[in-house]
Amino acid sequence: MSYAYLFKYIIIGDTGVGKSCLLLQFTDKRFQPVHDLTIGVEFGARMITIDNKPIKLQIWDTAGQESFRSITRSYYRGAAGALLVYDITRRAVSYEEGEQFAKEHGLVFMEASAKTAQNVEEAFIKTAGTIYKKIQDGVFDVSNEVADYIPEDAIAADLAAPAVEKVFDAG
Repeated sequence: MSYAYLFKYIIIGDTGVGKSCLLLQFTDKRFQPVHDLTIGVEFGARMITIDNKPIKLQIWDTAGQESFRSITRSYYRGAAGALLVYDITRRAVSYEEGEQFAKEHGLVFMEASAKTAQNVEEAFIKTAGTIYKKIQDGVFDVSNEVADYIPEDAIAADLAAPAVEKVFDAG
């Protein structure tokens, strides 16, 4: 299936907070209660539609363990969007604190559950909508993007620019 844009996302957060479960719920619409720890990075993709344009979300699920931080940081470069994930059942951060942090930094804030699928779609779709709007408003200039394809349709993005690729129709 062809697409108008490709957005690279990263999912970041501590180990065991549900990053891989969130990815699996969004890409496969299923919850896996027991999941092996991510080693380095895992990858998923899904097509969505915004403003009648097909958009491919390419999602990189990073390892949360401290021992992989130097590896996973290299995947942050070129990301058009990031989902910062933490486990609300541990309540190390209150709803109000999370909401305030997001507000202070101009971020979208919402609580989601990979287990029940509550707000999972919305988290990805809403952030993609924000990225798309920034493209339409000229904040992200996709006309000068440089991208090389690597195996499994993954994208190695220009390190200075977000990984948003405009796909031009030759026909």
